[in-house]
Amino acid sequence: MAELVASRYEGVLSDARDFFTPNLVPGRDVYGEKLLMSQGREFRRWDPFRSKLAALMHKGCPAWPFKPDSTVLYLGAASGTTCSHISDICSRGRLCCVEISPRVFQKLLDVCSARPNMNPFLGDASRPETYRNLFGAVDVVYQDIAQRDQLPIFLKNLPLMKPDGTAFLMVKARSVDVSASPRDVYTETAKGLGAAGYRVLGSVELNPFEKDHAAIMVRRASGQA
Repeated sequence: MAELVASRYEGVLSDARDFFTPNLVPGRDVYGEKLLMSQGREFRRWDPFRSKLAALMHKGCPAWPFKPDSTVLYLGAASGTTCSHISDICSRGRLCCVEISPRVFQKLLDVCSARPNMNPFLGDASRPETYRNLFGAVDVVYQDIAQRDQLPIFLKNLPLMKPDGTAFLMVKARSVDVSASPRDVYTETAKGLGAAGYRVLGSVELNPFEKDHAAIMVRRASGQA
């Protein structure tokens, strides 16, 4: 296997085929991913078929806001697959992981118990008032939830983002409208974000890694409060 080298994404290494993050908890995997040693450190393979953020990286992520000390609000954390890789990258930062399913939340707790920068919250992403005071303003908002009202929920949470922050919306087209063309769903979602005063940085379809999914990235428009 080729030696890992720095990729275009800060905090992420590559072997020219896959992406890897430095394991914050050496010796422990999260979802059965491959662990390997390189440059005297242990790294975890980031599977693009298990993580939409990894899929976006393979397709070309238009902006990369994750830094070692970033604070991230993650909506729809599920069992912690993608969260854990962000935890590796933002090793001195903090992840606020919101998940609504009690069953899945138990798995998330197991991951968070070994990662001090991951803070789990059992709650509804459509009610940011329930966790706003716990987490405060964040550098990154990342949403990955399978609900029809994905856009309204995203817009409710964007005020928790710092003025210079960046946000990711993983759009699940079939959850929004099963009868509509996925591309029409992506287009209308991007239009809705623009109408709400946000600048769309890019809209990237995640095929072949995730069928009928796209990632839309936004920042506050210039002059937006």
